[in-house]
Amino acid sequence: MSRHLSILTLCVILLALGAPVSAQEILPAAPVAGEVAVLPHDLSPWGMFMAADWVVKAVMIGLALASVATWTVWLAKTIELRGERRRLAGALAGLAQSRSLIEAAERVSGAGAGAGAAASLVRAAVAEVSLSSGISGEGVKERVASRLDRIEAAAGRRLSKGTGILASIGSTAPFIGLFGTVWGIMNSFIGISKAQTTNLAVVAPGIAEALLATALGLVAAIPAVMIYNAFARSIAGVRAQLGDASAEVLRLVSRDLDRGARSLYRAAE
Repeated sequence: MSRHLSILTLCVILLALGAPVSAQEILPAAPVAGEVAVLPHDLSPWGMFMAADWVVKAVMIGLALASVATWTVWLAKTIELRGERRRLAGALAGLAQSRSLIEAAERVSGAGAGAGAAASLVRAAVAEVSLSSGISGEGVKERVASRLDRIEAAAGRRLSKGTGILASIGSTAPFIGLFGTVWGIMNSFIGISKAQTTNLAVVAPGIAEALLATALGLVAAIPAVMIYNAFARSIAGVRAQLGDASAEVLRLVSRDLDRGARSLYRAAE
């Protein structure tokens, strides 16, 4: 009632001032038949994915696969590095208790395949000593050190295998998600142009799909960067343990050389 009185009062004032008045200017516009002021799309993550453009959908699938690859590498490398640390710790304890290279070789052979990289170090030292039999013992230690250095480098490459994909995902996933975002916003502007309206129902779905691509890019990139950094620290620790094992083997070779090169060659044979 009060609304109608307000409209009548406004009409009277305008008529008194001599201004032309029409009903369309005073009364609110009636809603057009079929016009609905609600969003026509399901804005859940799955609904946005299904309604997305094929380019944005391909970006989302790629980022999801990248995330799966990240966690697969995390699981595999965690198991590998944990086992390598445990084997090296046992091998270091055995090498520290050994009084000669042949005793260390016996301990390693008794440990079987579980001895890991430390066993390769001891076997390489024994092989070089065996090959150097009948030669002056002055260069044996240098040749053994060269073999051990190459084994350490190969072990480092093996331990780092698989971490490169984490670095690639961590550095590229945000930009791939951003590409999906740009493409989705472009589709929103195309929708605005076709509908000739900036209604939220036209703009919101495309923007929501674009933002979902950005979110997936971050979901893939952030864990990849954190896991890569954690593995870098862990691999550095394992390589330090391997360096300690190499130093123990060199000490055993040097000790045996001081005892007498002939007995060392005989033990290696």
